[in-house]
Amino acid sequence: MGPMHFLLFYEKAPDHAARQGPLQAPHLAHVQAAVRRGELALAGSLLDPNDGAAVLLFKADGPAVAEAFAKGDPYVTQGIVNKWWVRKWDTVVGKDAANPLPELE
Repeated sequence: MGPMHFLLFYEKAPDHAARQGPLQAPHLAHVQAAVRRGELALAGSLLDPNDGAAVLLFKADGPAVAEAFAKGDPYVTQGIVNKWWVRKWDTVVGKDAANPLPELE
């Protein structure tokens, strides 16, 4: 089996907006490094409401890649993100699906 998809969910601390400014550049450098390695495909904040939640999509052989990303993210290590978790996403439809459904005839 090839690479699979994993979603990393972030929940930021209630006071994240007041504290994250100085950590934004190191966080973005961490994000860009994961993109360059081909691990991180998409990432962004959840809106409506904009409550500090975010989702990051990883393509990897297992959840350890997303877990290591979170453990090394300055937003996590400095308490901007106060809760995170990883879920395997069984993608079955779309050109990048990891486990595509058989073609319908």
